[in-house]
Amino acid sequence: MIDAYEDPGTPDHRGGARYLWWLVARQPWRCAAGAMFGSVWMVLLAATPYLMSRAIDDGLEPGDMGALAVWSAALFAVGAFNSWLSIMRHRTMTRVRMDANFRTVKVVVAQAVRLGSSLSRQMGAGEVVTIGVGDVQTISQSLTVVGPGVGAVVAYLVVAVLLVSVSELIAAVVLLGIPVIVLLVGPLLGRLQGSETEYRERQGVLTARIGDLAGGLRVLAGLGGKGLVADAFRGDSQRLREQGYRVGAVTSWVQALGMGLPALFLAVVTWLAARLAAQGDITVGQLVSVYGYVAVLVGPVSFWVECGYQLSRGVVCARRVVGFLRLEPMPDTGTREAPAEPSVLHDPESGVRILPGRLTALVAEHPADATAVVDRLGRYAPSNATWGDTRLDEIALNQLRTHIVVADHEADLFAGPLQDMLAPSFRGAGPCRYAAPPRGATSHNPPAHATQHNPALQKALHTAAAEDIIQSLPHGLDTPMDAQARNLSGGQRQRIRLARALLANPHILLTVEPTSALDAHTEAKVAARLREARQGRTTVVTTTSPLVLDHTDTVHYLKDGKVAASGPHHELLDTTPGYRALVARDTEEVLG
Repeated sequence: MIDAYEDPGTPDHRGGARYLWWLVARQPWRCAAGAMFGSVWMVLLAATPYLMSRAIDDGLEPGDMGALAVWSAALFAVGAFNSWLSIMRHRTMTRVRMDANFRTVKVVVAQAVRLGSSLSRQMGAGEVVTIGVGDVQTISQSLTVVGPGVGAVVAYLVVAVLLVSVSELIAAVVLLGIPVIVLLVGPLLGRLQGSETEYRERQGVLTARIGDLAGGLRVLAGLGGKGLVADAFRGDSQRLREQGYRVGAVTSWVQALGMGLPALFLAVVTWLAARLAAQGDITVGQLVSVYGYVAVLVGPVSFWVECGYQLSRGVVCARRVVGFLRLEPMPDTGTREAPAEPSVLHDPESGVRILPGRLTALVAEHPADATAVVDRLGRYAPSNATWGDTRLDEIALNQLRTHIVVADHEADLFAGPLQDMLAPSFRGAGPCRYAAPPRGATSHNPPAHATQHNPALQKALHTAAAEDIIQSLPHGLDTPMDAQARNLSGGQRQRIRLARALLANPHILLTVEPTSALDAHTEAKVAARLREARQGRTTVVTTTSPLVLDHTDTVHYLKDGKVAASGPHHELLDTTPGYRALVARDTEEVLG
């Protein structure tokens, strides 16, 4: 089975079926062993009726107890050996499924890391969750075909040969009847693929909506929007349920035919064999063996139908994985070095010019316009933006990410100790943690040395006014956090995100609404401290808060995505009515 640190290989993403074959090809010996165990196991199941017929014809009917004992012992030995084979088959196929599961998880996670920031722009979170949770499991389950599926084919051929030795008529009926059963079920598998594909798509939409609800329920409650979102969720879930009914209808027919047709076929063949026995064309022992052979064939046929069902679902899910693997990150064709000296960042599309070493604010009538400027200046969107005399897309991406950091107010926070939420952005400063309170001390009154372990961390938390967050937690920075830090308030999460960005200490920091969820008192402290902490370094904030704007050097006022005015905050208040209306909410004066 694949090791946690082993390279999963390069997946074949030319199609769903090819991806499934790649999973098989990555573990050929294990799949071959599963096919061998499955084949021998099913063949020995078919051998049981033969041994019973010999015991009846050679021992029971003529009264030869010695022959009866020999054939009975052989029957017991074959049954015992087959039990061991069944265990080995199941164990081997479990390993095959687990390897496929873990290998798919690894390639999906690696692709998500490779896509990086472009992932959210190309695929919704619900789609990714559905792939990681549901599709991976279905894909691994579909590989059952390499064990019992191959064994079913081998058992079918062996039984066909055995039946020819009993009666050519019965052999012909069996050889023609089994393919007819498979052909009857085949068209339903095609319908199942179509229904399953649509179901998976709707499931991804609903999963994304659930994630949005989990993250924004508190905000929705405050705005009174729970009813609206609940209605939308109810509509999506009802459509998913209806599609699930359609999938279930096709699935029920597949499973019913898979079990019912072989049973009906068994009854027909048994009736035919009984007539031949009554006419004296076959012996009683052969009658028993025919019944046993056909009963054994019910298993392979059911396996074929089940494998076809699982394979059909597996191909659907593999197509979704392949679609995800085909996504490409933003191309990195840059080869040039970042400017050696502080240089101007310029976005020609909006007209924004960010002077080095200054605290600049972007104020937009539509917040999305300011965010779009930040995305272009941070090279998270295609643009003609330049840094000094060099286009951003000509600079090597690793160089750019080293010098320019974009801090989104909704940036992801991963579950784990709070320390780990901060540490990934922190470079080369040794251990950075607030010590947990010693015995006898309270979390609200930590010892003085608890904040002295790392000056850079202390400074970042102070600038983001986040010290009280650490002090209020029972284990300081070792306190476990939920995904997206949902056990913190919105304002606390925002300060943690800002502290994480400040710890990176980039040459250029682009922040999106860094104080939007803070109260006025905390916001004023963060604004003043941010200017002081980033003195001499380039910092950009998108905001409409006067408390923040009062501490900036330059403000760019964006109207319809273009710079309409630039200058100090107080100057724009006096000279630009639209800016004053947006920032000071002085709409009456503007309208008058």
